[in-house]
This record gives sequence, C-alpha cells and structure tokens, in this order.
Amino acid sequence: MKTYPLILGGHMMETPKKQRVTDKFSGEKFAEVSLAGDEELEQALTAAEKAQGALAALPAHERSRLILDARDNLAAKKDKLAKIIAREAGKPLKYAGGEVARCLENLTFAAEEAKRIHGETLPLDASTAGENRTGFYERFPIGVVAAISPFNFPLNLAAHKVAPAIAAGCPVILKPAGLTPISGIELIRAFVEAGAPEGAVSVVPGPGSVVGEKLVTDPRIAKITFTGSRMVGTHITQVAGLKKVTMELGSNSGVVVDKDCSRMDYAVKRCVLGAFYNQGQVCISVQRIFVHEKNIAEFTEKFVAATENLVVGNPLDEATDVGPIISEPELARIENWLTEARKQGAEILIGGNRDGNVLTPAVIVNARPDMRIMKEELFAPAVVIHPVSSFEEGIRLLDDSSYGLQAGIFTDNVDKALNAVSRVNVGGVMINDIPAFRVDHMPYGGNKGSGLGREGAKFAIEDMTTLRMVVFNRNRN
Repeated sequence: MKTYPLILGGHMMETPKKQRVTDKFSGEKFAEVSLAGDEELEQALTAAEKAQGALAALPAHERSRLILDARDNLAAKKDKLAKIIAREAGKPLKYAGGEVARCLENLTFAAEEAKRIHGETLPLDASTAGENRTGFYERFPIGVVAAISPFNFPLNLAAHKVAPAIAAGCPVILKPAGLTPISGIELIRAFVEAGAPEGAVSVVPGPGSVVGEKLVTDPRIAKITFTGSRMVGTHITQVAGLKKVTMELGSNSGVVVDKDCSRMDYAVKRCVLGAFYNQGQVCISVQRIFVHEKNIAEFTEKFVAATENLVVGNPLDEATDVGPIISEPELARIENWLTEARKQGAEILIGGNRDGNVLTPAVIVNARPDMRIMKEELFAPAVVIHPVSSFEEGIRLLDDSSYGLQAGIFTDNVDKALNAVSRVNVGGVMINDIPAFRVDHMPYGGNKGSGLGREGAKFAIEDMTTLRMVVFNRNRN
C-alpha cells in the first residue's frame, strides 16, 4: 500500500494521522494519504503568505514555463494517473484517460494565458472632470488562493484552480475531495518538481469540517475557488468574510429535442453519453430530456436500446462505460430517490438495480416536474424522458429549475435555437448538443443556484487578480 505525504509549501511531509483510499469498485484499500490538522494548515498558510512576493515577482514567461513543466511532469505518467483516477474515483478507464488529457490541455491554456495578463486604457475625458487626464489599469495577483476541488474530476478540476493561480502569481493551497485525494497530491507534486517557488504550492487532504473550514475563514486567504455541493457552497458564502469567492455548485441540466430534429440518432447517442458518463456524477450531466410528443416513442425506444448496450462493471476494464458510484452513502441516497419516484408514479423502463457498488443505468418515464428526481440534482446514472406538446413547452420546463449551469437544444430551426438562448437562464446553451459538452478554455458561468464559476483559463486568471487604476493628470493650472 503506497503512502502519499501531504505537501506544505513545496515540502513533502508525513503526518501520524492517515486516511486509506478505497478502490470504488472492489472496495480494496490500495493507498493511504497523510492528513492535515491545525498545525499543518498553519504551516501551509504561513508559507503561502511568505511566498506572495516571490511568486508575484516571477516574470510572466517564468510562470508560463513553470506551468508547462508541471504539465510535462504529469504527461510522463499519464497512464499511471488514469489508473489512479479509475480506482479512487471509479471513473471508467477510457474516461479517466480523457480526464488526464484534458488536464494537460488545461495546463497548456493556463500557461499561454499567463503571458497575456494585462489591463486597458480608459478614456477619462468621457467625463468633463476627466479632461487632460490619462487613465489605465493593470492587473496584480490577488493573494493566497484556497482551492477546494470535488471527487468527480479529481485531477482536471483541481488543475482548473491551481494552474490559473500560478499563472496569476498567487500562492495556492489545494484541498482535494476526501474520497479522491491522490490526484490532487500528484498535481501539486508536479508543480513542486517543476520548481515552484518556496511556499507557492501546498496540498492539504483532510475533512472539510477541519481543513476546508479553516481555509475559507482564515483572513490570510484572499480568494476561494470551490466546486461542490450547493449546501457547502452556501455555507462558504456565509462564513468566508471579505474574500473573493468563485464557485460552481451543480445543476439538473436538461435537453429539449424538437419535433423538427433531423438528427434523432445523433441526439440519442449524445444524450446517452451525457446521462451516463462517469455514472452521471457530473455537474452538467443530462438529467431531464424533453422530447416532442411526435417523436417521444421513437426517441425512448432508441434511448433504451442504446442504454442496454452499455458495458457496466470494473472501471479498470477498457470496455467499461459505467463504473461504481463514489460511496455507499451516495448509493443509498440514489436508491432512495428512485424508490420515492416509483411510489409517486414514475416508471423505470430499464436499470436502477444495484450490483455491488455499481448501479445500472436507469431510464425513467412518467415523472412529473414536481418530483425530486426532476427538481433536484440527481448526480446518478439515471435520466428522465418527458414528452412535451411544443418546443415552447420544452423550453419552459427546461428553464423551470433552481439551477442554471448548461442546457442542450436539438433543433434544425435556427430561430428556435436563438430564441432558446435568450429564454433559458443558464450559463451555457449547447445547440444540437448536450449540456455536458465542454472544453477547458470555455468560460463557465452558471446562473441561479449553480454558482458563478468562470473556469476557462483566461477568466479564472482574471478572477485571481485585482485591478489597480492609474491616472496621469496633465493639467498645469
């Protein structure tokens, strides 16, 4: 069993308190990590505070080089990283490899944007009081960043936080998810081995009630970037104090399939992927599909057939499409929700059965919009297919949500597509694609209860800077 130390200010350190990491499919405990307590957190915070000047003084090309070297360090062990993700997160190996590839590309974006951090000139004479004055602003590092990452993309979503912080010149302390700490440790190790300045990077595994709480409340933290549940996100906003906070809190993303959609087979294929990729444990997973009643029978039949063809089982098998649920409590919750839906009149056409730590993909019909499986974030390998009488009804039901990350629209009518863009209150609308589509330089601005994440490299870096206005007065009298 391999032991992973935590990293404090760039220095590896083992602690007496350890946590064993479980293979989510087999239940085998295959590694252990050192956990941070109050003393280790203080060391990380002190080191980060001291490192601010040195990291901010690094030229842009040096910050860029540092990120690229960290990327290369990760690339050298990409197969190992994919297997770690498959075991600690239960993500099927073919998708775990995709996450590693996205992480490498993500770091490349951040390295490129590190060279393009700049301000703008402002026409101060737009105001009568600004005559004979020249104004511009520059961007400067905001300070120490606390990065709190989730279990479902333990490497890439951590990279979405760590790389922009380094690009902006900010020391960063990463708290990885308790169920998937190894990927975050490997990420920070890559930055240490790339030559990160003393104190610039730390990783502190441990319970959110101890490690997370200390990070978000400590006055030395200037910026918090968090991906996770809405409940925890709400708590962070209540206790963080005067800090900059960016968060992405999930969704119950939906798709509308219009009656004039000529790419029905493609829509089915993409929706099956979007619903069951990573066991539906994706913030932009397809949870609700609204199909015109003219096409509902054909769509549902094809969807069920495609679902039946998915390979369910061990994520280390390259043929596997759907692996285990992240934890026993999550499995119990999902089973609970499905049982409740049945009792309320919903029908499960296929799936929803437990086999060890795996839940077979479930296709649900006859659900009402007021049911929990429609209203809340299910975060599971289960999807609801619901008939609508018109495109307008589909858009109305799609937008009837307390969340707002992304949405998908399948239609051949450009006017309808553009109308949907203006009417659906979400951060991203995918035309003729699923809400689960994303590339890593896209801005990621959720609306409503989904938080206001801006995780594309350029936007994340900007969020880790502060503006400084400069005004030259050319008046002589």
